[in-house]
Amino acid sequence: MRLALTGVGAIALLAVAQPPAVAQSAGQAPATAVAKPSPDSASPGVTDAPAADGASDPATGDALPPLAFEGGRFTVTQPEQYGEKILSYDGKEIARDYFVMLDKVVEVSGKKVAIYDVGPGGNACGPAALLVWKPDAGGGIETVRIGEDCGAPPAAVSDYNIVFLPYVLPGATALVQTWSPETGLTTAGELSFSPEPGTGWKDLRPSKLQSMIDTLRNAAVYRASRKLLGKRMEEVVTGLSVSGAPETTKMGLIYGNGCTPHACGAADSFMAVDTRNKAVYFAHQGEKGIDAWPALKRWPAAIRGLMSAAIAPN
Repeated sequence: MRLALTGVGAIALLAVAQPPAVAQSAGQAPATAVAKPSPDSASPGVTDAPAADGASDPATGDALPPLAFEGGRFTVTQPEQYGEKILSYDGKEIARDYFVMLDKVVEVSGKKVAIYDVGPGGNACGPAALLVWKPDAGGGIETVRIGEDCGAPPAAVSDYNIVFLPYVLPGATALVQTWSPETGLTTAGELSFSPEPGTGWKDLRPSKLQSMIDTLRNAAVYRASRKLLGKRMEEVVTGLSVSGAPETTKMGLIYGNGCTPHACGAADSFMAVDTRNKAVYFAHQGEKGIDAWPALKRWPAAIRGLMSAAIAPN
């Protein structure tokens, strides 16, 4: 996958940003099972810090201690066994959700910043980033939350700012944002998906595909899919987000199905790539039944049968 970045400072942003996490690709663990990244000793300003007090350490099951931060401390509590976790600073609640985990503590422009992952969890849904810092010594804390549920951009830290570089699905665009203590959260540009240039039907290698979405890295498949789906492309491709590796047949057919995060069984998609005949087929289950591209009457019977076995109308 290639990502096209437009906007002021694009080159500088890509120099400090880490590769985006593919939260929506097949085979990714649910947000509640994603391991907390270790502080990167090669990254400027990253500080080793103990995890905050949560229900338990995911690795050991033991209770975690509070985190000391700028004269106070963070705690994460869970009043009910299966309820939300509450992130507090010196006893004052600042965030709550079903998944709350410390990512790291960093220093940006001379200010310590705690970065927490906060979200509802769920299959293929990365949490949002919550930044917490003190603008003035002895003053109160401030917070800002970056990213929506499912596929929130990871934080790439430099000496002077934090860059949030999102993962972008085919057919979608997303903003690149930066944060610093001086300027706050600002927009630096926009990312859009771009397939690998010069790739064609003969370049598809099923053994290298982790999900059907990966077929869209191929320029020929992407062009055919874009022409077929038009403005519905992002919606249909999102329906392939939660999925496994694609299936193949001896006749050169690559196919698979998946579902939209948080909506499995209600917003499922099917995709097939016919490499011999250079054609693609899509179906998406919505509120009014199943939409198909091209029209179902133009589908070969074998592919129509695979789709009917994979997704069913509500």
